[in-house]
Amino acid sequence: MNDIRQTQPTILYVDDEELAGKYFARAVDADYEVLLARSSDEAIAVLQQDSARIAVLVTDFRMPGRDGGDLLRQVAQEYPHIVRILVTAYADVDVLLQTVNTGEVFRILEKPLRPVSVRETLQMAIERYRERAIQNQRLMAIDETLAFLAHELNTPLAAIALNASSIENRGDVEHDSPQEIIGAARSMRESAQYCIAVVSSFWRSVHNGHRKLAEGDARSEITAHGLISALLDTYPFAAAQRSWVQVEINGDFPVVTQPNCVALVLSSLLSNALRAVADVPSPSVRFTVTADPGPRIRICDNGPGIPPEIKARLLTDPITTHAKSGGNGLGLILCDRVMQSCGGGLQIESTSGVGTTVLLDFPPIKGQTHRSY
Repeated sequence: MNDIRQTQPTILYVDDEELAGKYFARAVDADYEVLLARSSDEAIAVLQQDSARIAVLVTDFRMPGRDGGDLLRQVAQEYPHIVRILVTAYADVDVLLQTVNTGEVFRILEKPLRPVSVRETLQMAIERYRERAIQNQRLMAIDETLAFLAHELNTPLAAIALNASSIENRGDVEHDSPQEIIGAARSMRESAQYCIAVVSSFWRSVHNGHRKLAEGDARSEITAHGLISALLDTYPFAAAQRSWVQVEINGDFPVVTQPNCVALVLSSLLSNALRAVADVPSPSVRFTVTADPGPRIRICDNGPGIPPEIKARLLTDPITTHAKSGGNGLGLILCDRVMQSCGGGLQIESTSGVGTTVLLDFPPIKGQTHRSY
């Protein structure tokens, strides 16, 4: 989100009078990048090439061919992120009311343009653009969170459904092995507990984030160590699983972007690691947090490792070795997508017979110093 405020805004100015365009550019070019177009059609051609970086459209109303009102309507429909300003020298009340009432224009500037008025209006327009951009980022973060949450719940719920269906379809359960029934029931219970843990972990990360923001205490930031601690406090460990997990903090760091999504990533990776080490003689899962040379969380297990042909496809294809327990192979793909949306990334290192390491890389935090332990 910081990049939204640091990038120099780009303005597209549309006027059939060449001198008017040059006058506008000279008036504001110290603060904005200005692109010029001489007609509505030329403006659309510019937008087709550079719409992603254009924040504000300023267009004259009276132009040969398609007028500014027609251009505003098309831009409102095809490029809704762009804030639109109308320039006119005519007191056409009906036209002005129509453009304002239909939401096609943010502000109206009257000719001749006054530099002070133009700069004030552009400043308000840029603030509106930034508000929209931040809102869109938040909506994207919510979409990522909901997709991840749905995946993390659907997988264990599918396991519950598969085991329940298996028991139901056996017919005469009196002749079934008691161990088989007990095993299916245990799997259902653990899957249900995991669903509860996912919801609890998600709620806790969101709740803590809102509380700390409300307190306004910079020292109460959400950190990598804090997310791991919250996960280990709420995860539904079975039997001795908790004793398999160790945490090493070499340097803590704040998780600024989408901490609730990162919490779900950690929960998913812990689940995978515990499943991987379930049958090894001395199971071990280790979380390591480092801040130097860059913010990173490393999750290592001493399980059987991942075959090279599967590892090569884990972040691109829905491939899984746990289909019988309801897995669909989307977990790591979603983990990678979330980390990329946070400005970081995910890497997988694995050797057959040795174990697997998943690396979560985070973007550097400007002005932050890490905490050593």
